Amino acid sequence: MAPTTGQDEDERAERVESSTTPPRRPSARGPIATAVSVFGELLITAGVLLALFVVYSLWWTNVVADREAHKQGNKVRDHWASQGPGALNTKDGIGFLHVPSMSGGEVLVKKGTSTKTLNDGVAGYYTEPVKSALPDAKSGNFTLAAHRDGHGAKFHNINKIEKGDPIVFESRDKWYVYKVFATLPETSKFNVRVLDQIPKESGKKKAGRYITLTTCTPVYTSRYRYVVWGELERVEKVDGKRTPPAELG
Repeated sequence: MAPTTGQDEDERAERVESSTTPPRRPSARGPIATAVSVFGELLITAGVLLALFVVYSLWWTNVVADREAHKQGNKVRDHWASQGPGALNTKDGIGFLHVPSMSGGEVLVKKGTSTKTLNDGVAGYYTEPVKSALPDAKSGNFTLAAHRDGHGAKFHNINKIEKGDPIVFESRDKWYVYKVFATLPETSKFNVRVLDQIPKESGKKKAGRYITLTTCTPVYTSRYRYVVWGELERVEKVDGKRTPPAELG
């Protein structure tokens, strides 16, 4: 037998290795795998964008609206301090709403319920489709709206208001103290009868001095409307220290 050379041993080793090592598959992904990967990345991107939108809608718009509402409220109070007692000023804001059971602090009330107005973190009184009465009217329904979520969310806790709770409206020279007598947790957003000067859906049949709060429901939607009705109990004059009525502690 001829002696084995080093070259023969190398060739034999290569043959053994090639016979035991499986062939390599192409590394390139097929069109289906590529499509799935791209779709997954798009879903992740969409999720991030949606999360950012939620943060913007439910947090940042509140921050911006609260700043603007505070600025506008200070302007109204400065105007009151310089002018003294007088009629309701409907230009910059007619006064402030106080609802202890909502625990949201005072809310500036302005004319109109347009998105532009309410997005400043204020409440607005209706000019349409049913015109609101003002608090100093001898009779009528003082009807208000505000956002429940985002843009200040001034009526976010409207569901915490119960029968018998006070609602106080503060004008330049008077405190109007109302008492809640009825609530409507859900009604159509097209139901304008809740704004009538005699709100018969609340159970009232005679003219009086009423207040109505409206906002969207359920939370984070605008599908229906939540309604709270109150009736005026008394009016107090504002003293030099603007001492609030007992209901406001």
